[in-house]
Amino acid sequence: MKKLFVLPVLVLSLMFSSCEGPEGPPGEPGINILGQVFEVTINLNGANGFQQVVNIPTNIEVFESDAILVYRWEGTFDGADIWTPLPATYFDNGGTFLYTFNHTFFDVQFFLDGNFDLTTLGSEWKNDQSFRIAVVPAEFADANLTMEQLENATQVEFLGN
Repeated sequence: MKKLFVLPVLVLSLMFSSCEGPEGPPGEPGINILGQVFEVTINLNGANGFQQVVNIPTNIEVFESDAILVYRWEGTFDGADIWTPLPATYFDNGGTFLYTFNHTFFDVQFFLDGNFDLTTLGSEWKNDQSFRIAVVPAEFADANLTMEQLENATQVEFLGN
């Protein structure tokens, strides 16, 4: 009985493993676009008005349409870095404060803001703050469709209430 089972399995495995068709035409070469990331450590204290500008390194090409994402280093867990995306809000001294940023395609400006006197905030929140800045390649959309064109587009599905 076992021999009867082995023979069909052997024949099927030979049949499927030896099937090979002609090679298709070569495709067009693909592109590989990766974002660029760099890290900075800065102070956000009363001496600089709780803000600081960091220039984007000149070896990183940034276009006006690119997205800039920023993360604050929170520490480590089991040997892995913990990064929190900005803006990030925290509670201390009976109030709230936050890290936030704005950017051009030349630089990133960091801010520490709160609803209390930030000079009373502990130095662990103001000094030696590490941030990771990610430049994500992007293009401006150029569809310029009207709402009527969108509603009539077959690729767009509108969900009802």
